[in-house]
Amino acid sequence: MTTESGTTEPEERADTDGATGGVFDDRILTVPNVLSFVRLLGVPVFLWLLLVEHADGWAFVLAFASGLTDFLDGKLARLLDQSSRLGALLDPFVDRLYLVTTLAAFVIRGLIPWWVAVILVGRDLILTLTLSVYKRRDLPPPDVIYLGKAATFALMSAFVWLLAGEMDWALDGFGRAFGGALLVWGTAVYVWTGLLYTGKAIAVARSIPAVAHRPT
Repeated sequence: MTTESGTTEPEERADTDGATGGVFDDRILTVPNVLSFVRLLGVPVFLWLLLVEHADGWAFVLAFASGLTDFLDGKLARLLDQSSRLGALLDPFVDRLYLVTTLAAFVIRGLIPWWVAVILVGRDLILTLTLSVYKRRDLPPPDVIYLGKAATFALMSAFVWLLAGEMDWALDGFGRAFGGALLVWGTAVYVWTGLLYTGKAIAVARSIPAVAHRPT
């Protein structure tokens, strides 16, 4: 399981012999990693469909498939005991890449206001900066806040439904309304969990002194 910042939670960190849960953590060719690579390859295709071809229907299918594989790779990693160091980095990286590129494409298409994208991207940038607080103290990043994962899921679902609202079908009105509601809820919770993570970092900075590293 990975945190929102893309790091591995304590129970999945490697043992001294380099294995995690009976599986070597440096494995590359695993089912979850293959799914993550497929999602990564889908990013430029998604942008091409959305911005060049304006093929919203196919973009909707690809976005839905990406969300489904994102759900499956985490489940399969635990079910097949195939957690890996690469997966711990690749999966959240692809998540963030999809989020940022989708935000940019939606702003360009006028599907969401630009300030929503600024808020969401700004939140991630701030949290990235707070990681230095833990690094300077030789501490692991904070445990994942599952409400934050729910917010990410809500945002990705909102994008799918907003695309559905652009399609010529019976549920286009529902897609726009439901997608808009998910976008508002997901953004609010995303910002709230960002404040919680930032508060944790400030508390650590105030209570624990930084470690003085000797030059090598």
